Amino acid sequence: MLNINIGLSPLDMLSALEKMWRLSESKIQATAQSWDPADGAPVFTVEGRWATRGWTEWTQGFQFGSSLLQYDATGEEKFLADALENTRNRMAPHLTHTGVHDHGFNNVSTYGNLLRLWHENRLPGHLGGTPGDRLFFELALKVSGAVQASRWTDIPGGLGFISSFNGPHSLFADTIRSGRALALSHLLGHELLGEQDQKINLLERLLRHAETTARYNVYFGAGRDNFDIRGRVAHESIFNISNGCYRCPSSQQGYSPFSTWTRGLAWIMLGFTEQLDFLEMLPAAEFQNIHAGELTGKKIFSRRFLEVARATADFYLDNCPTDGVPYWDTGAPGLAQMGDYLSRQSDPFNQFEPVDSSAAAIAAQALLRLGQYISSRGDPGQGSKYVAAGLTVASSLLEEPYLSTDADHHGLLLHSVYHRPGGWDHVPEGSRTPRGESSMWGDYHLRELALLIRRMAINGTAFRFFPEQALAKGGDNSR
Repeated sequence: MLNINIGLSPLDMLSALEKMWRLSESKIQATAQSWDPADGAPVFTVEGRWATRGWTEWTQGFQFGSSLLQYDATGEEKFLADALENTRNRMAPHLTHTGVHDHGFNNVSTYGNLLRLWHENRLPGHLGGTPGDRLFFELALKVSGAVQASRWTDIPGGLGFISSFNGPHSLFADTIRSGRALALSHLLGHELLGEQDQKINLLERLLRHAETTARYNVYFGAGRDNFDIRGRVAHESIFNISNGCYRCPSSQQGYSPFSTWTRGLAWIMLGFTEQLDFLEMLPAAEFQNIHAGELTGKKIFSRRFLEVARATADFYLDNCPTDGVPYWDTGAPGLAQMGDYLSRQSDPFNQFEPVDSSAAAIAAQALLRLGQYISSRGDPGQGSKYVAAGLTVASSLLEEPYLSTDADHHGLLLHSVYHRPGGWDHVPEGSRTPRGESSMWGDYHLRELALLIRRMAINGTAFRFFPEQALAKGGDNSR
């Protein structure tokens, strides 16, 4: 269980953040110098050097998005210039990629960050800061959200989901964070056109996907779930596409359908929490005539998202070691040989089960956003608990053994795990478990987390990926 440092504040972490951004700069530069784009997108490191893995192309946006976050934090224009050039030249195929559920990962991390920076007046005129650039970013995000929404499976009761790359029968926990693509496209006034010009509301698809995820991938320990534990998450849900009926839980990257793959848990935490901010931006009228199962109305949807976010956050806090860095799956078989592993700090060098630092980086941001949301709704006591929890997890990641200080290692966040059941992660000689390596999503989310804490320290508030100025009905295309 996490040992929350209640007294920790964002200001206390500025020195550690500055160290991380200095290391981050060297890692980005080393990657750019050593990586051949012809090899595709870098995915994870092997002995400190980036490697690729043919499954789906879901990490390239994190690579270029990392440079945007580096620019955001430091103001060094060389990172903006590189990210802008790579986004323009290499990201277009991701906008129309119909075979994946990863649009929010690839395209919001690039085009979305660029649009956010545009609205913050952070882009110089010669580097993405013109009205024409804004229209380019907006068009990309409109397309991405609509293409993502087209990957759709209807199920009974007014529900449905964006299916994973596994096929129309498969709902992944991960996809709720890719819902950012639909949210931004909707904010920009876009919609998907189907057969015979059928108008498909992107907000409605997002809400139905979210409720389907909440109903089938998250357990609440009551009712249908009374056999299970509140806040537990199944990585995948399987449906019979002939009639849309739910069949069973499953897992691609976790140990089993009846244990919790901790990165899947973290995706749920962050996806639902970030969408709470999005719902707050919308007028109640936009929810009229939208139904997701029995849910309808802005207040009801917000209440449901908060229920999911709190349940999964509480499960995370109860099922991680005292420093907040979880093992890769709560039911991993080797944990039984580690004694009371939740009562002490995580051990990435043990011989039984690997930790997953990338899950911690994602979850820490979720805890911070959840805490700020709850505080803004009139419960600062509970809100401050989650904020302190997020800062506690972040403080563990911003120092060794998780922060990569070796100049010869091109990753930033060590001890990240990709696909343990598939055996894809590098196991060093003499070890029985993977360790010491980085992932492109783990590095990106550590930077995103660091930027969030930096903004909280300086401004007292979190940055959003849904800038109010992006609303289609507000503002014009000039500065």
